[in-house]
Amino acid sequence: MALDVLIVDDSAAIRKILQRVLRQTDILFGEVHEAGDGVEAIEVLKNKKVGLILSDINMPNMDGIQLLGQVKAHLEWKSVPVVMITTEGSQAKVMEAVELGASGYVRKPFTADQIKEKLTGLF
Repeated sequence: MALDVLIVDDSAAIRKILQRVLRQTDILFGEVHEAGDGVEAIEVLKNKKVGLILSDINMPNMDGIQLLGQVKAHLEWKSVPVVMITTEGSQAKVMEAVELGASGYVRKPFTADQIKEKLTGLF
C-alpha cells in the first residue's frame, strides 16, 4: 500500500526538491501533502492520514521540534515516522529531536541518496 507523505518546510523550493527525491526512491509513495510550518502541518494531519513526515527544524510560527512534540504526544499520529531535514548546526537541537522521537535526520544541503538511505532504513 502506498504511503502518503507530509513535507513540512518554510521553503517551497525545498518541498519541491523533496517531492522529486521521494519519486526516485524504491518506496511506493501515494499522495504528498505540503505545509509551510508546524501550524499548517497540524491542520493537514487533522484531515489526512500520512505514513511519513519530513520536517525542517527552523520554521516560523511552530518549528519542527514543537511539531515533533505534538505529533508524538497525539495518539493517532505518534507512530508516524518523522525525519528531520535541517540546516541546524547545533548538535543539541538534533539530539533534542531524536530524544523527542524523530526517526532520524538529514542535514541540508542533502543529496537524493542521503534521503533514500534514511528512508530505506525506515520501511
